[in-house]
Amino acid sequence: MPSRRRSALLARLVVDTPGRPQIILGELRRVILDGAVPPCTRIPLREVAELFGVSHIPVREALKTLIGEGLVTHEPHGGYAVAQLTVAELREMYIVRETLENASLAAAALRATEADRAELLAINALLEQAIRDDDPVAYQRQSRNFHIALTKPSRMFRLLHMLESAWNITEPVQSMVHIGRADRVRLHTDHALLLDAFLARDVDRLLMLAGRHHRRLAGVIATLPTDTGLLAPEDISAAQ
Repeated sequence: MPSRRRSALLARLVVDTPGRPQIILGELRRVILDGAVPPCTRIPLREVAELFGVSHIPVREALKTLIGEGLVTHEPHGGYAVAQLTVAELREMYIVRETLENASLAAAALRATEADRAELLAINALLEQAIRDDDPVAYQRQSRNFHIALTKPSRMFRLLHMLESAWNITEPVQSMVHIGRADRVRLHTDHALLLDAFLARDVDRLLMLAGRHHRRLAGVIATLPTDTGLLAPEDISAAQ
C-alpha cells in the first residue's frame, strides 16, 4: 500500500515547547493566514497532535475554532483541510468586507488618535516597501493590516470582529499574490489617497475613495488565474 503524502502544513508549524496545547490554535491560524499553504491542504489530526506532543482533543478543539472562523473545513470521511472558496463565494466575501469597512470608516476617521494615525502611516510605509521590492506576499500581508488599521479606530468592536472574520475567510486565496505588479501599484495608489483623506478627517472623500477602491479591487479579483485554488462552477458540478 502506498504511503500517504505528508501534509504541506506540518512542515510550516513551529513548536518551540511541545506539550503546550494553548499554542496550537494560534500556530495553525498563523500558517493558514500567512498563505504558506494553499486551499485544500490536508490537516492530519494525528500528526499535528504528535508534533505538538498532545492528545487529539486540543487539536480537534483548535480545528473546530478555525472551522468557525472559515479557515478550515471538515468532511466526515475526508478529515480536515484548509478552506477552499468558489469564485462566487470569494466575490461575495469581498462585498461583505466592503460593506463592513464602509460602515466603520466615518467613525474611524473622526475618532482616530495620534497613535492610530501613526500606526496607519507605518503600515503604509511597509506597503510602499513591498511595492519597491515587488514582494507580493508582503503586500498581501500589509494590505490586510492597512485596511484593519483604517477601521480599528471606530471602536465598533462587534463590527470589527466580523470584518476580521471576513478577511480570514478570503486570506488562504492570497489574492494579491496572484495579480500582476501593475495592479498592485494601482491598488496602492488608492491606499495613498485613502490615507490622505483619513488623516484629513475628510469623511465624504474617504467614503468616495473607498467605493472606488473596492470597485477596482472587484475588477482585479475577477481576473484571478485558475491556479489560486478557487473552485469554478464547473469544478463543483464535476465533484457532485
